[in-house]
Amino acid sequence: MSTKRDYYEILGVAKSATAEEIKKAYRKKAIEHHPDKNPGNKEAEEKFKEAAEAYDVLSTPEKRQRYDQFGHAGLGASGGGGYGGGGFSMDDIFTNFGDIFENAFGSRFSNFSGFGGGRHAHATSYGSDIRVRVKLSLKDMAHGVDKKLKIKKMVACGTCHGSGAKDGNSTSTCSACRGAGQVSHVVNTMLGRMQTTSVCPKCHGEGRVITSPCATCGGNGMVQGEEEISFKIPAGMYEGMQLNVNGKGNAARRGGQNGDLLVVIEEEKHEDLVRDGNNLIHSLFITISQAALGDSIEVPTVDGKAKIAIKAGTQPGAILRLSGKGLPMVNHYGNGDLLVYVSVWIPQKLDKEEKKIMEQLSTSENFTPHPDPNERGFIDRMRRIFH
Repeated sequence: MSTKRDYYEILGVAKSATAEEIKKAYRKKAIEHHPDKNPGNKEAEEKFKEAAEAYDVLSTPEKRQRYDQFGHAGLGASGGGGYGGGGFSMDDIFTNFGDIFENAFGSRFSNFSGFGGGRHAHATSYGSDIRVRVKLSLKDMAHGVDKKLKIKKMVACGTCHGSGAKDGNSTSTCSACRGAGQVSHVVNTMLGRMQTTSVCPKCHGEGRVITSPCATCGGNGMVQGEEEISFKIPAGMYEGMQLNVNGKGNAARRGGQNGDLLVVIEEEKHEDLVRDGNNLIHSLFITISQAALGDSIEVPTVDGKAKIAIKAGTQPGAILRLSGKGLPMVNHYGNGDLLVYVSVWIPQKLDKEEKKIMEQLSTSENFTPHPDPNERGFIDRMRRIFH
C-alpha cells in the first residue's frame, strides 16, 4: 500500500477545487516552504518538493483524472508526479513554481533560481483574466451547447504586433542586468554571505528595454479592442460552475501570455422543473378520480414530454421515478432521474350534487383510510427514494 500523502491534503484543497484554487494553494505552499526562506531546513525542502509534485498532478487534467479514479496507483510505478522518485531536478520544480509565481511587478518568472545559483530568468508578463456570466437553460445543461460571445478586452497592438517597440531596431539589452532579467545581491548574515536574486527593476525582468516605443500603444504592446470568442460548454454544468477558456482574456504587455476567459454558469429557471443535483423534480397535481382509478399523464422533461402511468390507488405524496430523464454529470456517463411528486387536488368548492356524491362515497368501506402500519408518510417515502 502506498504511503504517499493525498495530493489534495498536501495543498489543503477540496477534491472539487477549481484549477485556479489549486494554483493559488500551490503558490502559497511553495512560498511558505521555499528553500531561500528556509536555508538548511531539509523538512521545508521536502515539503516544497511534495507540494510541487501535488501541483504537477492536480494541475494536469489527464493526471488528475487518473489520480481521482485510481489514486497514486494510477500515475505509474512512482505513484506520483515524478518529483520525488527521480527524473526531475530541483530546477524542474522551480520552473514549475516560476510558471505561477507572480512577483511584485505583476509578472511571472519563466524560470526561478531557488538556491541562488540557477539559470538566467526572464519575466513573462501575464494579461488579466476576464470573468463573464452565461445563462443556460436546463436543455443546454443536459446536452451541452456552443456559445459565441463578443468581448471588449485588451488586445495585442496591431502596429507593433504586441512588442511595444517602434520597429525591430528599437530595443536594446538592459544595462542593469545585461539581459538576464534579474539581478543578484550578496548580503552578510549570521550564517555567512548569502546571495539573493530578484527581478531587474529597470527592465522588469524582460532583459531588454525599448528605446523607441510604438506610437499606437505607447510601448505597452496592447490596445483596447474587441474579439468574438467561440467555445463549447459541456453537458452537465450547473449553477456556479466555472469554465476556463485559455488565452482568451486580456492581452499582456509586450507580447506576454494572455489571460483566460472565465465563464461562470448561471441557470435559467424552468417553468415546470427544478434541479436537485443531477436529478430533476416535477410537482404533479392529479384529480381524486385519477388517483383512485389510475391514468396515463404527460409530464415535462428537458426535451419535451414523457408519459407516466398513475396506478389506481396512488396516494398523495407518492414519488414516481423516470430513470435517466435527469441531467448528466460533467465528463461522466449516465444521467440523473426525473422525480415526479404526486399531489392530489382537493376541490375547494362543491355544488349540491357533488356534495351528495361525496357524502355517499364517504360511507363506503373503500373510502375509509387504511394506512400501512409500516408507512409513516412522506419522510419514509423520501428515504426509500434516496437510499
